[in-house]
Amino acid sequence: MSNYLRIAQDGLWSNNIVFAQVLGMCPTMAVTGSATNGLGMGLCTTLVLVCANLLVSMIRQAVTEAIRIPVFIVIIATLVTLLDMMMNAWAHALYQVLGLYIALIVANCAVLGRSEAFASKNGVVASTLDGLFMGLGFTFALTLIGAIRELIGNGTLFADAHLLLGSSFAFLETQVIPDYKGFLLMILPPGAFFALGFLLALKRWIDQRQQARQGIQAVPAAALGGGGCH
Repeated sequence: MSNYLRIAQDGLWSNNIVFAQVLGMCPTMAVTGSATNGLGMGLCTTLVLVCANLLVSMIRQAVTEAIRIPVFIVIIATLVTLLDMMMNAWAHALYQVLGLYIALIVANCAVLGRSEAFASKNGVVASTLDGLFMGLGFTFALTLIGAIRELIGNGTLFADAHLLLGSSFAFLETQVIPDYKGFLLMILPPGAFFALGFLLALKRWIDQRQQARQGIQAVPAAALGGGGCH
């Protein structure tokens, strides 16, 4: 159980694809003009990550070292192709917004990286959870960046969510700042760099504070002379 908790913590925070590994920058920069787009792209990538990790873990014993990377790429490309066709059929509005970036999930280093670094070395349950939490962490990052850009740029959150994600998501649409004229720079590509840079600095500050707090708490325990167990 503790191992699964570690997998969840790594995916959501400690080893977050965007905020820790700084991977997947193409969709992070390109499709986070709004929280809705970030959420949609994150969920698509999560689905591919979960399925890819699951399949790679299932066949890891049957694939030799010499061909494992090509096999992993074929699996990922097949999953992305199926996702692309399904979104075109059943979520066409979101498909039109994300466009080429759905197909580019194949080239997302995080997907192949998790297949190679984790799924090829671990069991089905752990690999599936790793894909799930890595994907959720990626979704959280893209949605947060999109929300910041949309809020500052337009004064809204999850605008047109009902058009892109279905009527059940209409409750997400919020005009946070009425009559706000917007700050165009945050909607343009430079806004993604500003938002990402701020969030990277914030995560680093939080991590340093946490590490310092843990270091302060460890001193009294050592001073009590309880170091007999090694």
